[in-house]
Amino acid sequence: MSTPAFGQPFTRELRQWILAQAAAGCRQQDMLRAMARSGWQADAARDALSEMLQPVPALPSRRPAPGEGLQVRTLLTLEHPHLHHFGGLLSEAECAGLVRLARPRLARALTLDAASGAARVHAVRTGESAAFGRAETPLIDRLEQRVATLLNWPARLAEGLQVMRYGPGAQYRPHYDYLDPADPGAAALLRRGRQRVATLLIYLNTPAQGGATVLPDADLEVAPVRGNALFFGYDRPHPATRTLHGSAPVIAGEKWVAVKWLLEDDRA
Repeated sequence: MSTPAFGQPFTRELRQWILAQAAAGCRQQDMLRAMARSGWQADAARDALSEMLQPVPALPSRRPAPGEGLQVRTLLTLEHPHLHHFGGLLSEAECAGLVRLARPRLARALTLDAASGAARVHAVRTGESAAFGRAETPLIDRLEQRVATLLNWPARLAEGLQVMRYGPGAQYRPHYDYLDPADPGAAALLRRGRQRVATLLIYLNTPAQGGATVLPDADLEVAPVRGNALFFGYDRPHPATRTLHGSAPVIAGEKWVAVKWLLEDDRA
């Protein structure tokens, strides 16, 4: 078992190290000793392990998952994270139509403030976005029904479509899409609505260079190709789902992507 080469702060690197040691079968007392050797205080080390390794209640058992009935190619499937890479979900004309709808609405993309729950501009996300209501246009309605069929998940259990544009240099640094109940702002939102349980990214163009979707915990990069889509699900709001992801900087050209966030079912 390797000793983490980082100090007291509970960083993403430490989270990844704890999960890797647990997956390899290392005992918690061995991890505690390794953390002590790297300078961690005993109480802080125990708290860190408890946060990462304690059982986390899963969301309702019914989960989005690819179903039958659509002629969409499966390019890649992973179990952990729960991930599917699809080819040919949208046609060239449908991709162009979504870009035309979104362009007049584009504004600087916002992120959720963990403390307040308010949306605000943040350096972590430097692209532009345009939001749409469910079934707002015939094209969006058709897309949402296709997604519902593909993932065997009702269209009503999803947020409205969001289309994002990343110009040269724009990116979205690695983040989780679920709402963390430990954050006061997220907890307030969850009292009024539903938790996210899955993300579907639909690539509307092929950038000249850059713009890959990166999943650091899965050691995976997915190149954006027009019409293709990337699905990943998270059965609990926890880093153990390995769904940390981001959009790498666009180097040349621009990147357009449509996003559907699927919401938890209220059926037991």
